[in-house]
Amino acid sequence: MNASRPAPANEGLASTLSAVAFFFVMTAYYIIRPVRDQLSGAVGSTSLPLFYGSVFVVMLLLTPVFGALVAHFPRKRLLGWCYSFFIACLMAFVPAFLAQDRIGARQLGVMFFIWVSVFNLFVVSLFWSFMADIFRSAQARLVFPLIALGGTAGAIFGPMVTKLMVRQIGVAPLLVVSAVALLAAMVLLLAISDRHDCRGATRTEEVIGGSLWAGIKELWTRPFLRYMAILMVLGDGIGTLTYALIADYAKVHLPDRVERTSFYNDLDLYTNLLVAFLQLTFTPLLLRGLSATWALVVPCLVNLALLIALMLLGSGHVLLWGASVPLLAIVMVFTRGFAYGMTKPATDSLYTRVPRETRYKGKNFVETTIWRLGDVVITSGVNLATALGVALGGMAAAGALIAGAATWVAALAGRSPDLLPEQPAEGRKEPSGAAEA
Repeated sequence: MNASRPAPANEGLASTLSAVAFFFVMTAYYIIRPVRDQLSGAVGSTSLPLFYGSVFVVMLLLTPVFGALVAHFPRKRLLGWCYSFFIACLMAFVPAFLAQDRIGARQLGVMFFIWVSVFNLFVVSLFWSFMADIFRSAQARLVFPLIALGGTAGAIFGPMVTKLMVRQIGVAPLLVVSAVALLAAMVLLLAISDRHDCRGATRTEEVIGGSLWAGIKELWTRPFLRYMAILMVLGDGIGTLTYALIADYAKVHLPDRVERTSFYNDLDLYTNLLVAFLQLTFTPLLLRGLSATWALVVPCLVNLALLIALMLLGSGHVLLWGASVPLLAIVMVFTRGFAYGMTKPATDSLYTRVPRETRYKGKNFVETTIWRLGDVVITSGVNLATALGVALGGMAAAGALIAGAATWVAALAGRSPDLLPEQPAEGRKEPSGAAEA
C-alpha cells in the first residue's frame, strides 16, 4: 500500500466498536447533563447569561490550548490524556455536589457549566473528529448514522440510569457512574486507534501540526466553516431560547433539586427516544438517498413549524397519554431531537470532506466557542425581552424568523464550494492542507 494513502477503516468492525464506544461516551454525558441542568433550574433564566458568558470566555481561552495539543501530540496520546483527565475531574466534583447546599447553586452552577462545556470540547467533539479521521466520506454516510445510533442508545440509557438511581443514591454519586462509563469509552477508542494504525494508516496517527490558532483562522478562510458557524448560532439559538424558558418553568414549579434533576432527565429521555427513531428511519434515508443538505434543511423547517405553533397557541399544558405536559417541553424535545437525530449526523458526514486540521481545530472551534457565543447572545436577549415586557408569543415569533434564516444557511452549507469531492470507499487521498479547498 502506498504510504501516502491511509488504510481504509474496516467498516464493519470499526463502526461497531465505534458505536459501542459512543454509547459509553453519551451514557457518561447524559448522566451529568441533568445534574448540570438542575442547577440552572434552581436559579432560573436570569443567571444563564452569567453561566454561558463564563463558558464563552473559557472556551475562547482554551481554543489555542486545544489547537496546541492537536498540533503536537499523536491522536492516540491525545485521546488517552484527555479522557483520563475528565475521568479524574468527575471524581473530583463528587465532594462539591455533596456540599451543594453550602456552596450554593449559582456558584456551583457557573463552575459546573464551564466544566461540562470543556467536557464537550475534549470528549464529545474529539470523538467525532476521530471518526472523521478514520472513515472516508462515502463510508461516513453509511456508518455515521449507526455510530450516532449507538450514542443515542447511550443517551437513552444514561437518563434511565439517572432516573433509577437519583432517588436512591442522590445527585453526587451519579458522577462516579459517569466516570466508569467514560473509562469504558476510552478503552474502546484506544483499541480502535490501535487496530486502525496496525492496518497501515500511519498518516492519520501522525501529529497534525499547523498553527494552534488554525481553528480561528480557518473560520475566516473557509466558506463551509462560516456556514457551519452561522448555522450553529441560529440553530442553537432556538434550543437556547426554549432552554431559558424551561429554566424559568422549573424554578417556579420544581423547587426540590431531586425533582428538578428528574424533570430534566425526562426531557433528555424523550428527546433521545425521538433521536433514536429518526436515526432508524428518516435520517439514513436522507443521507443515503438524497444528500446531507436535506438532512440539514429538514430540522430547520421542523423548528419553524414548532415556533409558529408556539406563537399561535402560547404557553400552557397539553394532555399526552393521560399526563399534563408543558407545551414548551414538547417544543424542546422536538427541536433537540431533530438537532441530534438529523442535523448532527449530516454535519459530521460533511466534515469528512475537509482537511484533517479543519476536522479537529476548525470543527471544535465552531462546536464549542461559537456555540457558547450564541448561548450568551440568546440568553441575554431573552433577559432583555423579558425586562421590556415581551411575551412568549413575541419570543416565539423571533424564534420563527431565526428558523427561517437557518433554513437558508443550511441549504448553502451543504453545497459549499470548498467541500472536497466525495471519497469512494475503495480509495482516499488525504487532503494535505487548507489550500486544497
